[in-house]
Amino acid sequence: MPTYCSAACLLLDSTITVILRVPTNCRTLPRHHDQEITISGSLTERLAATGITDELTDLTDRQVLAGIATVLLKDDVVVDEACYGCANIEEKIPVRTDTIHRIFSNTKIITSVAMLMLYEEGKYQLDDPLAAYLPALDHLKVLKPGTSDVSDTEPLSSPPTIRQAFTHTAGFSYGTFQESPVDRLFMETGVQDRNGTLDSMIDKLAEIPLSRQPGTRWQYSIATDILARLVEVLSGQSFADFLAERIFGPLAMHDTGFHVAADKADRLASLYAPVDMMDESKGLNPMSGMFAFDPSEPPAFCSGGGGLLSSIADYTHFVQMLINRGRWQNTTLLQPETVDLMTENHLPEGLTVHLPGGMMQDHTFGLGVAIKSKPSPGEPDGAVGEFHWAGIAGTHSWVNRHYGIAGLAFTQRMPGFFHAFNQTFKRRAYEAIT
Repeated sequence: MPTYCSAACLLLDSTITVILRVPTNCRTLPRHHDQEITISGSLTERLAATGITDELTDLTDRQVLAGIATVLLKDDVVVDEACYGCANIEEKIPVRTDTIHRIFSNTKIITSVAMLMLYEEGKYQLDDPLAAYLPALDHLKVLKPGTSDVSDTEPLSSPPTIRQAFTHTAGFSYGTFQESPVDRLFMETGVQDRNGTLDSMIDKLAEIPLSRQPGTRWQYSIATDILARLVEVLSGQSFADFLAERIFGPLAMHDTGFHVAADKADRLASLYAPVDMMDESKGLNPMSGMFAFDPSEPPAFCSGGGGLLSSIADYTHFVQMLINRGRWQNTTLLQPETVDLMTENHLPEGLTVHLPGGMMQDHTFGLGVAIKSKPSPGEPDGAVGEFHWAGIAGTHSWVNRHYGIAGLAFTQRMPGFFHAFNQTFKRRAYEAIT
C-alpha cells in the first residue's frame, strides 16, 4: 500500500485548508493558491472516506492494473491527487504524475479544441461539407444496407459535414471493432499506416465507401483524424506543429506530443494486457504490437484520433482549461461560448452514442465529447450533464460544470476503457461531493 504524505493549500480567505493525499512516489502538481474553493469541509477528506485508496491499491496489488494516477479538481484547483503501483512492473518503476502515458483517444478532445480554435478564426462553418476543404472526398459512395460486398454501393444522400465529423455521424468507419465489411477494408488497406501521412489517409478514405448515409447513426470512426487533416489545411501548419505551438506551449504541456524524447524515455509507462481476459487473478503481461507502438521517433502519421502521449500532470492543465471555459492561468485558448458550443448536444433528434456491448448508453455527443444525458446503471446519478472521453488503455477525464468538479484517472491496461475500474474513481468522487 502506498505511503501517503499530506500537504496543505491555504487559500486566500484562510478559512479552508485542503489536505492532499499525495503518495511519496507522486510528484505534486502545481496549484493555484489565489483561488477560493467554496465547499463545505474538505473534499479530499471526504474522498478518502469513500475507501478509494484501498480500492485502487487492491487493483494494483493484484495486478489488475500495473499502476494508476488520479486527480480531482474543484473548479480549476487540484484538491486531490494520488498515484498507485508501477509504471513498469518488471523494473519496479513507480507511477508519478509526470509518468508519460499513451493516451490514445483522449487525443480526440485535443484535436477538437484545435479545430474550434480555427472555427473562432472564421476558417470554416460547422455545416460546411468536408469536401469543400478536402476535395478528394467529393465523390464518396455509401455501402448499401445489408450487403457484404464493398463494391455494392449507393450515392450519398447528402455530403458529410464538419459537424458530422465532430460528432461521429458522418458515416465513416474505424476498422477497430470489425463491425462491417467496410471496417475490415480499413484494416486491409492500412488507412492509418504510421508510415503514411494525414494527407495520404484522406486519399485512401476517398476509395472506401461510407458504412452508412451521413447523419443517420452515431458510429465511432476515423472522423477525428479527418479533422486533424483539416487543421493542417486550414492553418497551413503540420498538425503536430499546430498542437505544439497553439495548445501544448500555452498550456505548459511540456511532456505531451507524438513521440517521447530520449531524455524522457525513463518516464514512459509500459502498456499491459491481462494474461487471461477471463481471470484477473493471473495478472498482466507487457504488450507488443500495434497498440504498444515505439514512440522514440516522431511518426510520419500524427493521428488526431489516438496518437498522442501525455502525463496526467500535463492533461490536468488541459482539463483545467475546459472547466474554466477556455482559459488556463493567463492564457485563453477558446472563448467561453465556444466551450459551451462544444459541450452541448449536436446529434440529430433520436440519435445517441452507440458502442459495442451497449457501453455508454444514455449519452449524446457534442463537438468531440460525450455528454451524459440521463442516469444509467453503474454510473453515479450526479454524472448527468458531465462531458468526458477516454483512451482505450484507460486514460479517462470528465468535467461536471454543475458541481464545478473534474476528474482524471490514468493507467495503461488494454483494454482499459471497457473495465469496471474505469468508473471506480468517478463513483467515489461523486460520493464525496453529494
